[in-house]
Amino acid sequence: MSSIFGVFKRVYAALVSPPRAPNAENNNASPPLKIGLLGAAAIAPHALVLPAKSHPEVELYAVAARDISRAEHFSKKHGFKKWYGGKNGYQELLDDPAIDIVYNPLPNGLHYEWTMKALAAGKHVLLEKPSGNTAEETRRMFSLADQKGLVLLEAFHYRQVCFNNLQMTVLTNDRFHPAIQRVRAIIDSGELGAIKEVDATLALPKGLPVKDNGIRMNYDLGGGAMMDCGCYPLNCVRYLTSSNPSAVISATAIRDTRDPRIDTGTTANLTFASLRPGAEPVRSTIKCDFANPPRCGFIPRFPELSVRAVCERGSVELFNFVMPVVYHSITVRPDGDVPRTEKAYTFEGGKGEDWWPTYRYQLEAFVDKVRGRTPQTWVNPEDSIANMEWIEKIYEESGLGSRPQSTYVLPTA
Repeated sequence: MSSIFGVFKRVYAALVSPPRAPNAENNNASPPLKIGLLGAAAIAPHALVLPAKSHPEVELYAVAARDISRAEHFSKKHGFKKWYGGKNGYQELLDDPAIDIVYNPLPNGLHYEWTMKALAAGKHVLLEKPSGNTAEETRRMFSLADQKGLVLLEAFHYRQVCFNNLQMTVLTNDRFHPAIQRVRAIIDSGELGAIKEVDATLALPKGLPVKDNGIRMNYDLGGGAMMDCGCYPLNCVRYLTSSNPSAVISATAIRDTRDPRIDTGTTANLTFASLRPGAEPVRSTIKCDFANPPRCGFIPRFPELSVRAVCERGSVELFNFVMPVVYHSITVRPDGDVPRTEKAYTFEGGKGEDWWPTYRYQLEAFVDKVRGRTPQTWVNPEDSIANMEWIEKIYEESGLGSRPQSTYVLPTA
C-alpha cells in the first residue's frame, strides 16, 4: 500500500502540482532567468511550465502564439506575465529585452528558422527534439550559438553527456533522469561482459497522441514517426553502445496512406563497431510507431517504451525509459544467477527529488549551464548533429529521404 501511495504522490508532484520554488527575487540570489515560450504548444505545460514552477532561478515570463487570444489564454492559465500574438508575435517576443531564455517547441520544420532568430536576438535556447529537419540545420544552429556565446540545448530530456576521458565527444552518455544512467552504469561496470546487442522501442497506440491531420503528419513541417519518436530509441542505442552506428543494414517504413512521404512507423536494423578488437559488430534494432493498431481491431495496445541490452554474460532491460518518473523497472539477468530488479529516481548524493521528471532534471542542467555552472548532465552539439545524420541515413535507407531543409536565411549585418 505504501508503494502505491508513493507512486501517486510522486506522479502528482511531477505531473500535476509540483512544490513551488521560493521566489529568487525575495532573497539575495541573482534575479531569475526570464523564459519566453514560442507557441502555445501542447507539450509546453509538462516540458516547461511544471518544471519551471519548482525551479527557484527561472520565471515564466512571456508566451507568443499566432492567435493572440490563444496566447492570452495560455498565459493566464499557466502564470506567464506577458503574451504576444498575431503574425509578428514570435518576433515581438524575441525582441523583448527582458527575456533571457527561449523555449522552442514549434513544429520540426520551424525549429531552424526560429532558433536562428532567437540566437540572433541574444537569447539562450532550449530547443525541442529533433533539433531540425536535417543535420546541416543542426550544425548551423550550434555554430551560431557558439559564435554568440549562447547556450543551445536540444531537449532530449531523458539523457546526458558524460564528461570523461573516454571517446565520448560525439556521444550521449544518457538521459537527464537517473534511471537510464543506472542502466549505463551496469553495462560499464563489466558485470555482464561486453555488449552484443541492444534494441529499443517507442511505439504508441493509434490516436495517442497523433491526430491524422496534425503537425506530426505534415511533411512540410518535418513530420514522421522517425522524426517524432524514432529519435529517442536511436539516441538510446547510441548511448548504450558508446558510439555511432557503423551502418544501417535495413530500414522499413510504414507509409501514411494519405501522404506516402510520411512514415507512421519505422524499423531500422543497425550495426555498431564492437568495443573489443576483432569481436563481431554489435547488432541493434530500433522501432518507432505512433499508430500502433489495436489488437483484433478493437483492443487498445499499451505504449511500448523499453530498451534492452544483451551482453556476453547476461542482459539488462529498462522499462519506460522515456517517462521513468511515473514508473520504471531495471531488470538485470546475469547468466547463471538470480535476476534482480532495480529502480533509480534520484542521483546518489546529487541534485534532484524522486518526483522530478526528466524535464525537471533537464531544466536544472540548462539553468546550470546558463549560469556558468557545470551541469550534472548535458547534450553536446556533436551528439545532436550525429543523431540527425543517422535519422537522415535511416530515412534514406527506407526510401523516404530526408525531411525538407528550411529555406530561411539569417540576414547578415
